Amino acid sequence: MAERYGPRVHRAVHHGAILLIVGALEFVAGMIITQLLWDTSPPYGQYSLLHNYISDLGAVHCGQVALSLGGRYICSPGHDVFNASIVLMGVILVLACVLIRTGFPPRRTSTIGLALLAISAIGAIGVGLSPEDVNLQVHTASALVAFLFGNVALVVLGIAMFRDTRWSGYRAYTILSGLVGFIALCLFAAKVYGPLYVGGMERLIVAPLLLWAIVAGVHLLRIPTFAPRQLPKTVST
Repeated sequence: MAERYGPRVHRAVHHGAILLIVGALEFVAGMIITQLLWDTSPPYGQYSLLHNYISDLGAVHCGQVALSLGGRYICSPGHDVFNASIVLMGVILVLACVLIRTGFPPRRTSTIGLALLAISAIGAIGVGLSPEDVNLQVHTASALVAFLFGNVALVVLGIAMFRDTRWSGYRAYTILSGLVGFIALCLFAAKVYGPLYVGGMERLIVAPLLLWAIVAGVHLLRIPTFAPRQLPKTVST
């Protein structure tokens, strides 16, 4: 007879954890590569983490963007890299949400939190498929879904972690990450940027989500998988 013991997870959770890490890291790499490919010749100038939107990296055309976006001159020759990386991240994270579900306690909050995270990932796919200078309305709606649902998901998942020893030490971090991103989203929507400017504030929405995916993925990988243990056989006399 086999027995399960200790705070363990199914092997599928480890696979999902790897996807969490890979999804976040490949998107970060995609942003860095696209930024390095940015056309800095006049009138475009250097890409700025503070003054440029993240989505400027995915703009298909070179020139002046809509006045609603600040009327900046942008040119991103590596836009395909950015758009492909965010679409890939979205697909990877949807799969990850399915695989890591048993890594959370069997509660409604866990289901809701992971569902919100998956919807956020679908929003990221929409961002990549609808660059800001191709379909601004769809792009903006997709970004809002990604930003809002992703950060709310972290708050809900943090609540779901209570009384689960596998997540000791990560509950407050998860909730705080979601709150930071959500507050940054509210300030961003209200156009209150402060010293971070528009680009920095937008990154404050996204960074907690990406960092959480990496941290949570590493943590889940450190939790042992279920290991059946054979109970000692009774010695007959």
